[in-house]
Amino acid sequence: MRRIIVIGSDHAGFKIKQFLITKLEENGYTVEDKGTYNEKSVNAGIYAVKVCQDIINSQNKKYGILVCGTGIGMSMMANKVKGIRASLVSDMFSAKMAKMHNDANVLCLGARIFSENMIWEFTKIWLETEHLEGKYAVRVQQMMDYEKNS
Repeated sequence: MRRIIVIGSDHAGFKIKQFLITKLEENGYTVEDKGTYNEKSVNAGIYAVKVCQDIINSQNKKYGILVCGTGIGMSMMANKVKGIRASLVSDMFSAKMAKMHNDANVLCLGARIFSENMIWEFTKIWLETEHLEGKYAVRVQQMMDYEKNS
C-alpha cells in the first residue's frame, strides 16, 4: 500500500509542486495539496506547518513533501513540528540516506536549485527507499526521545 503524499510549497516552489503532483499521481500516489495555490509571495512556514500537522494527525500514515526556493526554510520550519523528521536533500545519495538511515517522513526540496527532472529523481528515490531498522531504528528513536523530553 502506498502512503498518501501531503505536499506544500511557497510561491518559489509552486511550479515544482504542481509538477510533482502530476508525476506522483501518474505513478499511482494519492496527493493532498496544502497550498500555496499560486505564485503570490507567501511565508513558507505556514505551508510547512499545514503539511506536517497533517502527517502527525495521520499517525504517520502519510509522507510529506515541501518545496521552497532552496528547501532550507521549509526544512527548518518542518523540524519544529514534534514528530517530524524533515530532510533537505541535494543529491540522490542524500535522498536515499534520508529514508534509509533516518526514516525521514518529510522530503524538502529547493525549486531554484535543481531542474524538475532532478527533483523527480530525488523524490522517486526517497519514496522507494525503505528504512533499514536495526541500529538505525535505535538512532531514530533516540532523536524522537530527545524531542519528547526536551
